[in-house]
Amino acid sequence: MTAGKRTRIPRAEAQEIILNAAEELFYQEGIHAVSVDAVVERAGINKMSVYRQFSSKTDLILAYITRKQQAFWSEWTASISKHPDQPREQFIQFFRDLAAKASCTDFRGCCFINVAVEFADTSHPVRELVTAHQKRVHDTFLEMATSLRAEHPHELAYTLRLLMEGTYADSQTYGTDSAAIQMLPVIVEKVIDAAVSSSLQL
Repeated sequence: MTAGKRTRIPRAEAQEIILNAAEELFYQEGIHAVSVDAVVERAGINKMSVYRQFSSKTDLILAYITRKQQAFWSEWTASISKHPDQPREQFIQFFRDLAAKASCTDFRGCCFINVAVEFADTSHPVRELVTAHQKRVHDTFLEMATSLRAEHPHELAYTLRLLMEGTYADSQTYGTDSAAIQMLPVIVEKVIDAAVSSSLQL
């Protein structure tokens, strides 16, 4: 083989390699700070291979966000499946798992919030995809808060979502060893019980 010549990689494998490289760089360094050339270098493939899979950097970013969405919902399912048909325990388990994730030293906060900060234009396709994800999260929280028969399910859903996003911010401001993150499951439990007990007293 000629020195420096790269072997042609099958399409599916090439896409996986590119996305792995993009995910690492985008999450750790920020999207605008990472060039396509940097992704190429990290992936160890030629630039043409990237553009065979993704017609532009925007397409690559959208694929990255889609993959992160899939990962989020896989983690969500893994958490709630530990307590079938028990919304209170499902919420607490999700936040317990979130606290564990946010305590990892390589945690860089919420990728969706990070992307939203980088893309201020709410009509940009990247921002629209992030907004759609965040809406789905809120709708899911609201559905579960309603199933708990909280007196004010919308208020509970907003509170829990803000606790989730606050956890992401706290890990980056105060460090992944933040005491607040360790207290998160207990805080969530108290918030839920207060919301539910108030409705039972009516």
